[in-house]
Amino acid sequence: MDLADFAIAIMAAGKGTRLKSKRPKVLHEIGGQALLLHVIAAAKTVVPAERIYCIVGHEAERVQRAVEGTGVGFVMQAEQRGTGHALQMVKAWFGLGSMPIPKHLLVLSGDVPLIRPETIRAICEEHLREHAAMTILTATPPDPTGYGRVLRIAPDGPEVMAIVEQKSLRPEQLDAPEINSGIYCFDTAKLFSKLDSLSTNNAHGEFYLTDIAAMLVEDGERVVATRADSVDEVLGANTIAEMMHLDAAMRLATARRLMARGVTIFRPETCVIDAQVEVGADTVIEPYVQLLGDTRVGTECRIRSYSVVQGSVLGDGVMVRNGCILDGAEVGDGAILGPYAHLRPESRIGEQAHVGNFCETKKMTLGRGSKANHLTYLGDAIIGAGVNIGAGVITCNYDGVMKHTTVIGDGAFIGSDSTLVAPVEVGVGAYVAAGSCITEAVPEGALAFGRARQVTKPDWVAKRKAARTGGQRT
Repeated sequence: MDLADFAIAIMAAGKGTRLKSKRPKVLHEIGGQALLLHVIAAAKTVVPAERIYCIVGHEAERVQRAVEGTGVGFVMQAEQRGTGHALQMVKAWFGLGSMPIPKHLLVLSGDVPLIRPETIRAICEEHLREHAAMTILTATPPDPTGYGRVLRIAPDGPEVMAIVEQKSLRPEQLDAPEINSGIYCFDTAKLFSKLDSLSTNNAHGEFYLTDIAAMLVEDGERVVATRADSVDEVLGANTIAEMMHLDAAMRLATARRLMARGVTIFRPETCVIDAQVEVGADTVIEPYVQLLGDTRVGTECRIRSYSVVQGSVLGDGVMVRNGCILDGAEVGDGAILGPYAHLRPESRIGEQAHVGNFCETKKMTLGRGSKANHLTYLGDAIIGAGVNIGAGVITCNYDGVMKHTTVIGDGAFIGSDSTLVAPVEVGVGAYVAAGSCITEAVPEGALAFGRARQVTKPDWVAKRKAARTGGQRT
């Protein structure tokens, strides 16, 4: 069904005082992203970003900065006087004439991050099918206490009599099971015609958007309700504990989505996998792994326990051994990492390359089949294919003011415990002897030494002991 006549307004102006946090409520994170970003992502699957408007107020600039990359628009609600007041600001904004007034308006909550695109589309389509002035998304939780209730005209019918807040329920209505999710579709013209009639005659002294339902019914307009498939997807969070409940639900859903695509996740309840992570089929994720940000993992990989992979791209057949940390890295097909390797941003590990025990890399390229298996630091380096980096090698990239680059050609051999003082270049097939300090270019095929000549003193130990016995100092 075509939704070209719809726009979406997202409520994102509130403080969230019950969270006891200085951060705006909609910027608290679950599943690795701010609540509001999850809602925007779902909305963008239904209508384009230019028809999505976030209503901002509390710390508006901070909220706008956090989501401006999504391309959505913003409506200011400088004074937060309730949900009805928020839509009054939307009406005033459209009244400026900068954008055409949409025929239908969907209202979402910026703190309901589990809402699915399928559900958003379903309520819009139901709204059109029922030719409704207002369509309410509802749910039926095990315990509806604390929520506003949706009262239908007939138990099995779609039409709604009113939405009643918890404090206003009469005794015989307390057991009403169906709750208001705070998500609505409106015929925009009919909504806008009623907004100025809202009153603050209620317990909180605010303009309630829910009052619109009774107003429309009184005018003989059609107000209907449709239930969400899952209670969880319409739940918000008013405390950190409730936020973590949503986080757990989202991460479990992410794990199930990946497993349905052929990914093996041992003990998924122990893993932390952000919602935007993608993993290829036949990859194995062991317990206590964290996959964060926009990480992409190829097929037939294995990520062993206690590894943390953030914002990184792994090719096919990659082995990440225990305890590795990857942040903004790219890893080619068949590479082997760890255990306990640390790949910092802009590390690019080539196909079939090895980065082993307690190696750290940063802003570097390691060519195909090259190996750095033990205790090395490779920063600001361009390393060719088939290079062997011995244990304890360091590229000295920082002179106290500037960073400099080390270049190592294909097939070179860098002996253990060598230091390469950048800027410096080691040519193709060259050798650097163990323990060397290299400060000058090493030509192709050359052998470079950069250490003091060894001096051996025969019988030195016995002579020293004898001197001590005689009371002399050596």
